[in-house]
Amino acid sequence: MTEELVPQTQIERAAQRFKILSEPVRLELLNQMQIHGEQTVSELVEATGHRQANVSKHLGLMASEGLLDRRKEGLYVYYQISDPTLSALCMLVCGRLREETNGVE
Repeated sequence: MTEELVPQTQIERAAQRFKILSEPVRLELLNQMQIHGEQTVSELVEATGHRQANVSKHLGLMASEGLLDRRKEGLYVYYQISDPTLSALCMLVCGRLREETNGVE
């Protein structure tokens, strides 16, 4: 007998996590934090070219989902990746996408 891909008790939470990661802007923000570490909203706005309100909204959603840590220092809010599984998940998905692009199955 094969083990479930997603345990029945975690289907809703897993679907929510994938939903959070399904937005390209969020993946861009995660890329920036993966490369540069902890960053402010302003730094992420400058790096991505997205509007401040949009960046703040996406960061808030990812923080509430537990993907990011945030800390306030004076007028600035700093964000960093807190979920250690994000890197492995993205590498798995992107590795498979590269294989598909190269015609390897």
